[in-house]
Amino acid sequence: MSFFRQLHHFMMAGARAHAKWEMDISNTILRDRRRLAILGLLLIPILLGGIAFADEIVGKLPGMIGGKTAYAPAFYTPTIFFASIGVGIVAGLITGCIGAGGGFIIAPALMSAGVKGILAVGTDLFHIFAKAIMGSVLHRKLGNVSVPLAAVFLLGSIGGATLGGWVNRTLYELNPVLSDAFITTIYVLMLGFLCSYALMDFFRQTRKVKPTKAGSTAPVNTSGMTNLAQKVQGINLPPMIQFDEGVTPGGRKISWLFLVLSGFIVGLAAAIMGVGGGFLTFPIFVYVLGVSSATTVGTDIFQIIFTAGYAGLSQYAVYGFIFYTLAMGMLLGSLVGIQVGSLITKVVSGATICGLYAIATSAGFVNRAFALPSKLASMEMISMSKETGKLLETVGTYIFFVVLGAFALWVFYIFFTNIKTLKGEGPAHTTKEVNV
Repeated sequence: MSFFRQLHHFMMAGARAHAKWEMDISNTILRDRRRLAILGLLLIPILLGGIAFADEIVGKLPGMIGGKTAYAPAFYTPTIFFASIGVGIVAGLITGCIGAGGGFIIAPALMSAGVKGILAVGTDLFHIFAKAIMGSVLHRKLGNVSVPLAAVFLLGSIGGATLGGWVNRTLYELNPVLSDAFITTIYVLMLGFLCSYALMDFFRQTRKVKPTKAGSTAPVNTSGMTNLAQKVQGINLPPMIQFDEGVTPGGRKISWLFLVLSGFIVGLAAAIMGVGGGFLTFPIFVYVLGVSSATTVGTDIFQIIFTAGYAGLSQYAVYGFIFYTLAMGMLLGSLVGIQVGSLITKVVSGATICGLYAIATSAGFVNRAFALPSKLASMEMISMSKETGKLLETVGTYIFFVVLGAFALWVFYIFFTNIKTLKGEGPAHTTKEVNV
């Protein structure tokens, strides 16, 4: 039990770091007129429907760039675009309000809406890549990016992303239902683990029991590193990569092998699940490799551009597995959602936020868990009638969207009922928390 509790805090630390990155990116884009202009130029062809080819034109294209043999939709409707904005807003609200990455609901939401799993993964990767590249200058200007660290890490992440993309495409070619079942199973395991411990943390807080500190994944000593990180840095396998020169005299060194292995794990997860990998990079860098938080955040943003970009473009886009209309709609919605969500954290209690995280992860878990039996039954791996499987999947979908819809309405209600308080709040003021 202790190991799983530590693993949960390990993953939560990464989720919170990724949420912080999302909020920084959102602020960077929305407060820069040049970036807003670029975003507007990207959205114009989508709003006009020009990003999608006409049916007769697409039919003449080879499958590698989105023809009929690929799964990318060859059509465009305004409904699809505005629905994707809604998904992005909810994901942004979760990120801003809970302080943990809301990307875990994007793939389940798209799959529940009828988008094939491999297309949902590719689309989410492109959405992350577009967001990262628009806001990446922030930490480079601050000097927080360790280029040698990132370069060696990317050797592994590109290898992992290549394998992950190949696995997803191979399963899809064998059987599209098998591909969906595989991606659904990964999300069931991850969300099931997160929601179980999130619920435990919530009940612990409501009982006024002192929660375990998030940093307790491993004992931290006076050097500022975990014991595990000290042992890893103590292994001398040349070439050694130097970093954190501005944090500690002489900097720190680590073998290239550990960076490549870490990158491989992150790239594999990114390509299979359709995430940027930030929720894994932060805890691995800080707790396992012993990289300072400042260097980790900057380097993580730098690697996300290349990991998400490489995985999204080379493993999905060229095979037609990206729905660009959805990606840009999610980007637009998430920028708005993050801003609103982050503001209401000033007027709600910490226990409420913890409970909301538990509810959001539980909704995603139920959604994918209820969808899995019908997919397994379709492949004759379990015995279940088609009607029963369809009913379970429908129930899971309704639970998912009702819960997330209620969550979004609640957040906007808190935002608008406290808008005067939020406008008047300055750095020197403290807003009274609302226990809801």
